[in-house]
Amino acid sequence: MWGRWGRARRRADWGAPDSSTPVNDLALLAVDMEATNLDPRTGDIVSIGWVPVNGGTIDLSGAGYFIVRGAQVGEDAHVHMLTQDMVDGGIELEEAATHLRQALEGRALLAHFAQLEVGFIEKISQQVFGERPELAVVDTFALERRHMERMGTYPRGEDLRLARVRQRYGLPRYGNHNALSDALACAELYVAQRGITRAVTLRDVRLR
Repeated sequence: MWGRWGRARRRADWGAPDSSTPVNDLALLAVDMEATNLDPRTGDIVSIGWVPVNGGTIDLSGAGYFIVRGAQVGEDAHVHMLTQDMVDGGIELEEAATHLRQALEGRALLAHFAQLEVGFIEKISQQVFGERPELAVVDTFALERRHMERMGTYPRGEDLRLARVRQRYGLPRYGNHNALSDALACAELYVAQRGITRAVTLRDVRLR
């Protein structure tokens, strides 16, 4: 039991960039996960999508999307737009986790309200690799809250929801609950936010 606990707590080096990396040179991976619920402790991943961002450029050629086998979507099928047959035909969690780890190599994790993605990544990393990853995290939710507070506007209600924030930046509206389109939406928002931030290095924008 002690051996299993120690193995699960070991930190994994996924090649996160150094905090001194200039934002103009910063490589990120915008990630979104759809899951059966919003609690990584009890939820199962249904799909994973990601889009690389290099400095201020979105690289669609490196985008990835996988449906993950094993979840029971039940009555939530209409939310994720994935039937149970589609989920059953997905890839194994181990394969999805390996692809995600490779895509994140050398990049900061970028997400909107990133604690959800961080929680699920830590969970699947422990399940698949027996390790807890060392991540550099940039959160567009936190960046927007910081910007609004600096402007003397304190967010309320749904002010910080991804669609609402994108609307304020004049970005197009996408459908919700598709991991790839949500990852792209986050990537586009980050690029727009770079135009108003005073950030110089990763240290200025990272959540942790």
